Amino acid sequence: MTARPLHFNAFIWPNGYHESAWRVVDDDVRGVLGLPYYADIARIAERGLMDTVFLADNIAIAEYRATHLPQTQFDPISVLSALAAVTSHIGLIGTGSTTYSKPWELARRFATLDHLSGGRAGWNIVTTVTPLAAANFGEPIHPDHADRYARAHEFVDVVRRAWDSWEDDAIIGDRERGVWADRSKLHAPRFHGQYYDVEGVLPFPRSPQGNPVLVQAGQSGPGIALAARYADLVFSGPPSLEAAVEFRAEVHAQAAAAGRDPAQVLVLPALMVTLGGTEAEAQEKARRLEELTSPEFRWQNTLYTAGLDPDAFDPDVPLPAELWTGQSAPSSRAELLYAAARARPDASLRDVAGRLTGGAGQIHFVGTPEQLAEHVIAWQDAGAVDGFTIMGSTLPYELMTFVDHVVPILQCKGRFRTEYSGTTLRDHLGLQRPVVPGEARR
Repeated sequence: MTARPLHFNAFIWPNGYHESAWRVVDDDVRGVLGLPYYADIARIAERGLMDTVFLADNIAIAEYRATHLPQTQFDPISVLSALAAVTSHIGLIGTGSTTYSKPWELARRFATLDHLSGGRAGWNIVTTVTPLAAANFGEPIHPDHADRYARAHEFVDVVRRAWDSWEDDAIIGDRERGVWADRSKLHAPRFHGQYYDVEGVLPFPRSPQGNPVLVQAGQSGPGIALAARYADLVFSGPPSLEAAVEFRAEVHAQAAAAGRDPAQVLVLPALMVTLGGTEAEAQEKARRLEELTSPEFRWQNTLYTAGLDPDAFDPDVPLPAELWTGQSAPSSRAELLYAAARARPDASLRDVAGRLTGGAGQIHFVGTPEQLAEHVIAWQDAGAVDGFTIMGSTLPYELMTFVDHVVPILQCKGRFRTEYSGTTLRDHLGLQRPVVPGEARR
């Protein structure tokens, strides 16, 4: 290959990422509640030699969403463990909250997935933006943005210590002496920090990848700092090529400042795709999806993805000025909303929110497979990406088109693999296997 190989992550969402997807596909409306739906997507992605499938999570939902969208927020580890049994190579990334989990317990769950999948697990680190989650976990308040990220740094540090609590060669398996593992090669975290206290080793040896791949999606200043320090794969939503180049450069600069090799930090922005045999066909598909959108959903979802409770606002009056003048934004999405409100302070919330698009801030690409291949290559050559997180506007249909028609073009141009070269997710991504700190010193 003349350029570094591209990497692709398949985003799983019920019926597709576009909010109208479930209204245009012919599938059984309840099909997204069963394993075959997820297994089908994972097998398609694996057939296309993609690096990963990515299962996002919400541990609290605003009730308006049940009106407008299929709700399938299953436990990611349960779903991905099932997918491990019906696939052999594809990476399996799931979301886990640093605000509403305990480090040792989360470390155990993701390391279990790594073992059961033969080294294909990835943890998408989130701090959880929605304040609705607090009540679900018996908490009186949702921590503010700065507090969540301070906790997240300590949380990830503890998780990695738990993953490294067994050295790679700790298993002896000496039946003659009756020694299964060398206890001297176990290193309990015995961590006592500002937020967390964790004592013991995990109840099984180190997983195949050493550490599951770490994924991070924050785009605020603290989010970028967290990604630069820990993430192997960064999921972003830049609004333009120029913004994507700047974002990747900033992540790499901060990673280098933290003593990491920037080449080991891969940036895969979100890209929603609608493809057609001709540009006109693709445009017609996209037009149909947009025709079916709900203005009521749009304003409510803008608030929800910004970390605000839609039920607490009147859409026909301006967003309260005290939100965007007197306090910091709780998320990067909230800052976009606040900036739009500042620009038009007398406009109704409904009007302001209607001008903001995309739950993840992603670009919606509409065109032919050939045009998408050109787009991907142009962004890679500009230094904006290491690949993309492909979000089919409808699933599994757009993913099938990507696999059957875009992937072959990229393979012919020498930009994408023609076979899996290893068995673990780190192999696919070209990432080094972390060593246990004690082993590194020997």
